[in-house]
Amino acid sequence: MSSYILGRRAVVQGAAAATVGALTPIGLATAQPAAPPRNKTMTLVWGGREGRWVDFELWNPYSIGANHQNGPNIIYEPLAYYSAFADKTYMWLAESYQYSPDFKQLTIKTRPGITWSDGTPFSAEDVAYTLNSLRDLGPKVKWGVDVQQVMKQARSTDANTVVVDFLVPAPRFFFFMTYKYDIGVYIVPKHVFSGQDWTTFKHFDIAKGWPISTGPWKVIDASLQQKVFDRRPEWWAVKAGLAPLPALERTIWLPFAGEQAAAQALITNQLDTSTGIQPATFQTLFRGNPKITTHSGQKPPFGYVDWWPISLYVNNEVKPFDDKDVRWALSHYIDRQQLIEVGYLGASQVSSLPMPPYPPLMPYFDAVKDLLAKYDTLAFDPKKGDALLSGKGFKKEGGFWTDPQGKKLTLDIIGFGASGPAIGPVLSEMLKRRGVETSLSIPPDFDDRFQKGQYVGSIYGHGGSITEPYSTLRLYQGASMAVPGAHLVNFARWKNAAFDKITDEMYVTDPNDKPKMMELFHRAMEIWLPELPDIQLVQNFHRIPMNTTYWKNWPTAENPYVNGASWHLTYPIVLWNLQAA
Repeated sequence: MSSYILGRRAVVQGAAAATVGALTPIGLATAQPAAPPRNKTMTLVWGGREGRWVDFELWNPYSIGANHQNGPNIIYEPLAYYSAFADKTYMWLAESYQYSPDFKQLTIKTRPGITWSDGTPFSAEDVAYTLNSLRDLGPKVKWGVDVQQVMKQARSTDANTVVVDFLVPAPRFFFFMTYKYDIGVYIVPKHVFSGQDWTTFKHFDIAKGWPISTGPWKVIDASLQQKVFDRRPEWWAVKAGLAPLPALERTIWLPFAGEQAAAQALITNQLDTSTGIQPATFQTLFRGNPKITTHSGQKPPFGYVDWWPISLYVNNEVKPFDDKDVRWALSHYIDRQQLIEVGYLGASQVSSLPMPPYPPLMPYFDAVKDLLAKYDTLAFDPKKGDALLSGKGFKKEGGFWTDPQGKKLTLDIIGFGASGPAIGPVLSEMLKRRGVETSLSIPPDFDDRFQKGQYVGSIYGHGGSITEPYSTLRLYQGASMAVPGAHLVNFARWKNAAFDKITDEMYVTDPNDKPKMMELFHRAMEIWLPELPDIQLVQNFHRIPMNTTYWKNWPTAENPYVNGASWHLTYPIVLWNLQAA
């Protein structure tokens, strides 16, 4: 009988009587409040490594090794939230902002009456301190490069006013700071962080009340086994009329220990939601627990199109993949529709460019139709691939391509849990059949290797654009290479000076100037498409199971107030919208 490990106890999946006990946090100090009943607790599974939270002490999202997706996303509140699904901005710690006509200055008004959880008032000084620290730290921390490149200084002119001066016009800066998906600037408490080394400071000491927050959640337990958050009795956003006090009193975050274990825990109501599940598992879930639903209900594709289109990355600094003809040959060997049919049981769709087909971006897809007709990133044309490799002096020997020096064309691909297991084996076999010696592995240190460029091939997505194409173009700038973080980073390690110049020009262009934006995007794609820095595959779908046994008002296609990923920065919106079933 399968079991799911919760803390230091194994819970037998079939034993209904174990449910409440299984969800009682392990190892809490006696001074901590008693566990709320099951119908006031929301438990989820996400992340971790090999079934453990290896970062349970890291609550400073800027420290090395920290990941906002693993809990800091509900601790640090933003200046504003943006829901791409609702196409709505929720002004939050800030109540307004205004640019100067030349976009070289930004004035932010923060809300009065907000306090940190230790009782210290939140103020504009916290915002200015955060931004100036990012400017000074630069490449040492996430978002440091993005701030350092454009910001001259930030200063608080009174308790609720921040004035930000830029080196260049920066019409996107407030949206960059706004929480959406995985992009946004974490505002930290100056009175705690001042004097600390941001790269090593953990901001974790439960006895001190660390991490402190302006939000409704406090960390009461964090260990290899679990992270437990209790609702605080008061929250400024309730008094401000922005949100209700969350109905759930406790949320428990458990590290992912495998899809089968997560599925069994969902069926037996030990879990309320989890990380994404593969399409083949959903019918088992629905049969075992009819209360489980997804963004698309109990129908394919069992989710929604994420902002994160998936590619086969090849390291442009590794020969022969620094050659665009070799990259295009690989692209022509891939049958994307077969990838979808086999890897996702048909529940997916192809991706022609490294950005999602969201309504605000569709005009930009239309703007490069002429280029996509010439450079078809989805074409399955093995003969054309053969011709490209032959033209570079490759020859087939024993069914595999060899270069002019007799070295076999080899592509070692790494992947991770969100995409590698689904399409990796199919992709690897496709390339082998076309004469590319291909291997696939899912290493536990995938993130570290990929972000450092210690790979040859990789299956990964694109954390870029949502409303206009600048952020996607930034993913390929030389200035975005080797910077901390998993988003707005040049993982392909491709460089082109002319492309960089166009992207810099787009940065200083008002995104509302659509004719200029279209012209710049077309010029950029005239360079990017012939080069094909990485090889387009499929859209990423978040197939998140949501259990309605205890909680309702999950975000769905019928009620799309925000995307449903617990790992994204907008998950607090889900937590304050959930209602007792």
